[in-house]
Parts: sequence; structure tokens; C-alpha cells
Amino acid sequence: MDYDVVVAGAGPVGLLLAAELRLGGARVLVLERESDPAQPRKAGSMGARALNGPAVAALHLRGLVPAIRENAFFWYDPEEAREPGPEGAEAGEVFVGHFAGIGIRADRLDFADPEFTGEPLSAGVVAQQDLETVLARHARELGAEIRRGVAVTGFAAEEDRVRVRAGGEEIEAGWLVGCDGGRSTVRKLAGFDFPGVDPIFTGRQAIVDMEGGEELTAPDWRPGVNGSYVVGGWAEDGKSRVHVVEFTPPPADRDSEVTAAELQDSLRRVSGIDVTVTAVHAATRYADTTRQAETYRRGRVLIAGDAAHVHSPAGGQGLNLGLGDAMNLGWKLAAVARGFAPESLVDTYTAERWPIGAWVQRWSMAQTAVSVPGDPRVTALRGVLADLLDTPHGATYVVKKIGGGWQRYDLPGDHPLIGGRAPDFALVDGTTFAQHAATGAGIVLDPRGETGEIAEPWGDRVTVVAAAPVQFPDAPPAFVRPDGYIAWVGGGQETLAESLRRWLGEPSH
Repeated sequence: MDYDVVVAGAGPVGLLLAAELRLGGARVLVLERESDPAQPRKAGSMGARALNGPAVAALHLRGLVPAIRENAFFWYDPEEAREPGPEGAEAGEVFVGHFAGIGIRADRLDFADPEFTGEPLSAGVVAQQDLETVLARHARELGAEIRRGVAVTGFAAEEDRVRVRAGGEEIEAGWLVGCDGGRSTVRKLAGFDFPGVDPIFTGRQAIVDMEGGEELTAPDWRPGVNGSYVVGGWAEDGKSRVHVVEFTPPPADRDSEVTAAELQDSLRRVSGIDVTVTAVHAATRYADTTRQAETYRRGRVLIAGDAAHVHSPAGGQGLNLGLGDAMNLGWKLAAVARGFAPESLVDTYTAERWPIGAWVQRWSMAQTAVSVPGDPRVTALRGVLADLLDTPHGATYVVKKIGGGWQRYDLPGDHPLIGGRAPDFALVDGTTFAQHAATGAGIVLDPRGETGEIAEPWGDRVTVVAAAPVQFPDAPPAFVRPDGYIAWVGGGQETLAESLRRWLGEPSH
């Protein structure tokens, strides 16, 4: 076989998946139909500003956050999230996110909430092309092969392999994963059902040169006629960032170029201001189409990211959801591809990720529903929501939900920590948990020297850390999966071996 896995799509999800597969020892080829990395400076939110969500936590485990932070439009650290704001800012001017465009103030959050406590809170916004540059470098350094300008045009899935047609050749692989976007070729060719609802709005995001409309500039969303808009933010070199959401369906040809005239007309209609867009430097168009595949696997073909689920980008959920897919799938598929684990391990990918995708879709549709302009009932409901989000309980609840810290998996075992994400706690030997996670191996925390020998037969697929957390010196031993989720806590040597076999496959010796 030429490769263990072919990944279709070199967006953030495909690139992170390729890196995770390589950490697991799989031979990986990434095929991307576009010749150049993403050109539009499309923003990707890395989590609600006040909460370290699963995407940031996952990238932190692999040591990637410093490189991403260097390219971010802005980044929020733990203490900054608690500060009243930049010098000269009035109380309440610093926001940590929004729900349907209703801003959530930082000074309303209850940082004593247990789901905040102990987390290295950080988040930010980074351009997709910059994120892709970091992830592509990471994947290549680990040995992944990336071919650009080569589209998957077809495939034949057999019982034990997939023959992928791309770039005029046939490539033989054990598995094919479609990370090729909301209109995924892989999903369509494989026959995945993709039920959902059609869009009712069109979003346009661009970096432009613009004349007039100085009164439009503001950092947060403003309501307008039949939609909302924001002008300003992370544009560079005197250019203007324009983001308009208009409640009209997208054009029939959604792949057509977003022109200056289209942006200008939409901004004029929504804002009511006579602005002139003189040049477009980068632009994207999107809609609130909401669909989710009924399963993420059909035989030897899998889908992840937007190929598996699409929705409105309100709240910055899409990137976080897709990167979570990659972190969940990569180590599992690598173990199966290398023959360590049965194919049933791959089925836990859909079982664990599908419910989270469904939740994101519900919250996304809810935000669209309370954003429809012109209905006095919706206006009244937004007023109630605004009041609720201006309270500590309301603000904290919504930020926790959008941030994703609540996400956990239904894993075997009775201990309350099982299924949750392991925080990056400091260890008594001077290291931190994340410093041991960069290799992508599972981690057995063995503070009492009781369980290390049990893990030895799994070789380099597991790292034994013989140090206790500083905050919890009496902590029991635990096993943390390669994706950072706790799978076993102090239940005896026999049950640890069972958990290692369940998640990492058969031992090497």
C-alpha cells in the first residue's frame, strides 16, 4: 500500500489530522485541490476569550500555541481576561464573546465557577491562512506529505483498502478521510446522508479599501436593516475589515468572486450609510446552512470538520469543532492502520464526536433564530437575552458553553473525572502535564510508583509520568488518552490494563 491514510483537504482540520496520524506512526498523504494556501484572511476563533476551549487545549498539548499566538490578530491571557480592560477603557467595554451578536462583558463572569478554576485560560483569533501555515509546518516536520493543486476526483473503497484517484494517478491507501469542506467531494462520492436546513442569511467578510462611513467603525456588531454588520478590527495597513450579515439567501453561484460592488451594496443596504468600496483585497462569502452527516464513517471512508457538519459561524464554533474532530480521530485511526487496534476503535469517533456536533448545531440555529430582523417578537426576545447575559449567572453559563470546557465523553468507568479533559496542571517534578503530551502518546500518571510496570508492554504508545500534581499530591494514578481525555482513574492494575488495551490496542510485547 502507498499510504496508511489519504487525507483530502489541507485546511486546519486536515493538517492537524495529518500531524496526529504521524504522531501515531501512520504513513500520511494530504491532497489539496487548491494550489496555494487559503488566500482570504478569514478569521478563525480559537475559543471564547475567557475560557480555554478544547481547540486551544489540544494545540497546547502539542506545543503549538506559541507559534499560533505569534500570528494572532489578538490573544487573551488569564490575567487579561480578568482585567477591566485596556488603559482608558470604561468598565464594561471589554467583551469576552457574544451570543447572536449580544456582547458578553468580561466583568460579568464568575471566575470562581468550578469549570473556570484551574484552567490556563487563553484564547484568541487568528487568520485561517496563518493557522494553516503553522499546522502545515508541524505536519511536514512530523513526516506528512502534502500535495497542493491535486484534487480527489474519485475512489474505489474495498474491504481492506481504498484506491484514490487524484491528479491523474491512482493512490492506494488503507483509509480515506474527507476534510474537504462543507461541499465535500469525499462525502458526496461516499454517499453520506447530510440532512439539515437551508440558509436564510448570507454573510460577507472582507478586507477592503473604503471611502466614507467613518461613523460605521466599531469593534462590535451593530444592528441594521435586515441584518447586522461590523466595520473595523483586525485589518492592516490602513485597510478596513468589513463583515456584513444580511438576511437574504446566498447567490446561486456561491463560488463566484465576491466583488467590491456586492460588498458595497450589501453594506449600504444593511447599514443605511452611503459608503464606497474601492478595492477588495480578500473576501469570503458564507451562509447559515446547517447540516450534519448521520455517521462519520462508511467503511474505509471517514469525514471530519465541515465535511461532517456545517452551520453558521456565530460564536466561532466551527474551527473549534473541527479541530476537536481531528484530535479525536487521529490517534485512533493511526492505531488501527498500524494493526494495533481493531476497527471498532474508529467507530468510537462518531459515537463521541457526533453528539458534540449536534449540540453546536442547535446553539448555532438558536443564534440565527434570535437574530432575524423585523419581527417585534424577536426584538423582545433579544431584550430578554441581553438582560440575562448581563448577569453573572447568564454570562458565565453562555461563555462556558461556547468556550467548550463542558465537553466530555461518555467513557467506561465510575470515577467522576473519567471522560473529562485533563488540565495542564503543574507536577511536583517541575514539569507540567502538557510537556509530556507533545509526542501524542497516552499518559499514565503514576505518582505512587504502582502502575508504571503495567504500561510497559505498550512501549512508546504510552508515557509513564511518575509525579503527582502540585495541587493534588495525594492524587490516584490515572490514564489519559492521547487526545487529553481521562480514561481511567485508580481502579486497580487489572482495570488499567483493560483500559490501555481498549484505547491503545494490543501491547507490543
